[in-house]
Amino acid sequence: MNSRIPMLGRHLLDRRQFLAHMGSGLGGIALSAMLADQGLIGGEVNAPASAQAVNPLAPRPPHFPAKAKRVLHIFCTGAVSHVDTWDYKPALIKRHGQPMPGVDKLVTFQGENGNLTKSPWEFKPRGETGKYVSELIPHLATCVDDLCFVHSLTSKSSTHGPGEIFMSTGFTLEGFPSMGAWVSYALGTENQDLPAYVAIPDPRGDPQQGPANWANGFLPAVYQGTSFNADKPIRHLARPDEISPGDDRATRDFLKLLNDQHLERNPGDTELSARIAAYELAARMQLSAPEVGDLSKESAATKELYGLDETNPITAGFGRNCLLARRLLERGVRFVTLFNGAFAMGEGALNWDGHKQIKSDYDRHGPILDKPAAGLLKDLKARGMLDDTLVVWTTEFGRMPTFQKGTNGRDHNPKGFTAWLAGAGVKRGFSYGATDEFGYQAVENVVDVHDFHATILHLIGLDHTKLTYYHNGNQRRLTDVHGRVIEGVKA
Repeated sequence: MNSRIPMLGRHLLDRRQFLAHMGSGLGGIALSAMLADQGLIGGEVNAPASAQAVNPLAPRPPHFPAKAKRVLHIFCTGAVSHVDTWDYKPALIKRHGQPMPGVDKLVTFQGENGNLTKSPWEFKPRGETGKYVSELIPHLATCVDDLCFVHSLTSKSSTHGPGEIFMSTGFTLEGFPSMGAWVSYALGTENQDLPAYVAIPDPRGDPQQGPANWANGFLPAVYQGTSFNADKPIRHLARPDEISPGDDRATRDFLKLLNDQHLERNPGDTELSARIAAYELAARMQLSAPEVGDLSKESAATKELYGLDETNPITAGFGRNCLLARRLLERGVRFVTLFNGAFAMGEGALNWDGHKQIKSDYDRHGPILDKPAAGLLKDLKARGMLDDTLVVWTTEFGRMPTFQKGTNGRDHNPKGFTAWLAGAGVKRGFSYGATDEFGYQAVENVVDVHDFHATILHLIGLDHTKLTYYHNGNQRRLTDVHGRVIEGVKA
């Protein structure tokens, strides 16, 4: 052997080592191929192909035939008390004023709790199913035969901010994509003149975590929710008075020509295509957004159904938001989040956070939600939209069956609370899971937020384990590494 060959070169010429390395290398290639086939490694598993194309919001097929085409998410912020609304507990009436059995000095989020306390509102059987619902929400109570209750939901957090984010994104920290962003990333939108995902803040303001609830996180920016409501339309869409409609159209057409040429010179640049798509959508919304927000052409009966004539301006404002949500959904918007309640310092002031005086707080908040939300459900049903729309009602967690010591309100409770589904793909007039006899913790068919998210994705035709996005070395998904579809709620 030539002595002038360095040691590294001699190593490479060693036949036995060459064959050994080749064998292990081929084994690694084979293992990688098998893991990729099973969706365990690799790029974006089942990533939408047109997410890399010129139009990232083009409509795309689901993983499998879907029950629902679109989602409406009604999010009541502040943690609605399940034992004062949907979860009837006769034991609270029987043991009113007594200590909770088996618990000594129960300490929760804000401190020590007092005795068990029955709801200040009477529960009555409703509909053909005879479901007991609180008098606090009499209009929504008339809809129970169309609702599928999940009475055994649990959360990871007992703090409002992380609890909100967990319900919206599947994580208690900010920086992750919201459920609506994931759905629009997967499926695009049927209406190219409106956003795929719209967040409608309450007339009183944004929820505590604000835009983090409808953020795109690490997904491309085009999938972030667009925030506006009936009283605060999308800003900066109006054409300046000094520019004529013809000049405006000519300018947009010329800009589109330049953008198309630029894309041809830079194929595969997804950030560029997403940015161009966003600007072009903004231009199209100059015509479509004012039309969808114009409620004046709705009938007097429809306006009355939604409570637009209510003397309380907040109730009427929330009613306008509910009507806006219906108009967005019927025009092909894929995902709408409708918020009820806003963040403000002072417990219970602008949302459902009833720590000190739950009776007076909820007597104020209940009617704001009740008639408009019931009107929305009834309108969707009358128009046949419940057949292909999934309606989801949530809050971030529940509240205690006790009053806080020294107060007339209930503390936070993530151990068991209620959400409900309605419409496409779910059972109607049905209750799944249960909390204990007092409503303190889930004890039957316990589910968590990841399970709830997996079920929502399933109903819209998406496998939560395959809807992923590669970010910082991890194959991320809405349900993290958890979640199972709640089979018991499926129709």
